[in-house]
Amino acid sequence: MFQGNAIVGQSGGPTCVINSSLCGVVQGCFELGQKNADSKIDKVLGMKYGVEGLMKGELLDFGQIDSAKIEALKSTPGSALGSCRHKLSDADLPIILEQLKKYNIRYYFLAGGNDTMDTICRIEKYCKEQGYDLRGIGVPKTVDNDLFATDHTPGFGSAARYMALSVKQAGVLARDMKRVDQFVVFQTIGRDAGWLAAATACGKVDEEDAPHIILVPEIPFEFEKFIKKAQEAYDKYGYVSVVCGEGIRCAPKADGTKGSVVSSLDADGNDVQTSQTVDKFGNQELGAMGGASVAFALHRMLSKHLKRADGQPCRGEFQITESLPMSCADRATALDIEEAWNCGRRAVELAVGGTSGVMVTMNRVSTKPYKIEYGTAPLNDVAVRDREMPLEYVDAENLFVTKECVEYLRPLVGEMPEYVKLF
Repeated sequence: MFQGNAIVGQSGGPTCVINSSLCGVVQGCFELGQKNADSKIDKVLGMKYGVEGLMKGELLDFGQIDSAKIEALKSTPGSALGSCRHKLSDADLPIILEQLKKYNIRYYFLAGGNDTMDTICRIEKYCKEQGYDLRGIGVPKTVDNDLFATDHTPGFGSAARYMALSVKQAGVLARDMKRVDQFVVFQTIGRDAGWLAAATACGKVDEEDAPHIILVPEIPFEFEKFIKKAQEAYDKYGYVSVVCGEGIRCAPKADGTKGSVVSSLDADGNDVQTSQTVDKFGNQELGAMGGASVAFALHRMLSKHLKRADGQPCRGEFQITESLPMSCADRATALDIEEAWNCGRRAVELAVGGTSGVMVTMNRVSTKPYKIEYGTAPLNDVAVRDREMPLEYVDAENLFVTKECVEYLRPLVGEMPEYVKLF
């Protein structure tokens, strides 16, 4: 019999349903850990602050926590176990193995994104090389929706709804205040994928409704084209609503390197960035973390180049949400909460069934009616690949998204409210 303790952790930025996945794992361990004839789970432990807590022996025993509190995790924002962004080094692996042995941990669950899946993959592989039996399963999580091999990720639907509602409501304000402010720029998170920016199209009913322009990282930014489209929208509607992903870039450079991030451009579209900051994983910091903002850069451009009928410059504002879509418990969708819990539960089912080295995936069977099935993907595939928006979802000519994209997104975002127009 394969027997031992289970441990679960959370890594990276939260989503408003990551604790629902945690609930699914914990409840699954308690409910399934004694039923399989070949596998048994004794204690269910939690690592405080991810793998950093595991290495320090900072653990929590879920057996000592009231079941009602565990159930309440489904509607709790943040990362209840605490999170980290630790880049795993080779020197960490022996330390982790010793902790696994010390606490007799044989089942290892971690919720997170690409870097998290790489962490589980390396730990599971190292344990196997050292002759230590460990079943490691990844639980998908990210608001960016950029995990490979899954139709979407738990947390994305609620964050997408947050963005769609925010842009829709800010658009009503912008429309009614267009005699005062003629444009608004709304920045979403998402370094390399434009899913959250695209989701704002779900709130659009009429042509004049916000947003008018959606800029995503999948399509290179062109200064002249952007100003032209913004002017056209303003001339037609009296205001312009722009949504931008934080990681939008200009076209790749002649030497093949990535193009400049738009947050480094001045009011005329010239790159004026002199330095950049990177995180522990080598990714360029964007938004507030990088000390710059793409929304502010676009605001500068529009303030200088967007013109009223009398030739005077336009006035506008910009809005940056940063981590708000990650913690919007009040806008979490019932579907997202349910799917997040199911992913956690499914991870346990796989582990007690003898599976290891995979991430739980959600595969869409149909959109109308919406239906998914749960599957798996090898951790080493998920860890090294991102999932960008398909090009058929992007209308590059009109700086927007296609009907196919909105059709894909609608079941995840849910029904949108309708607002009255008096004229």
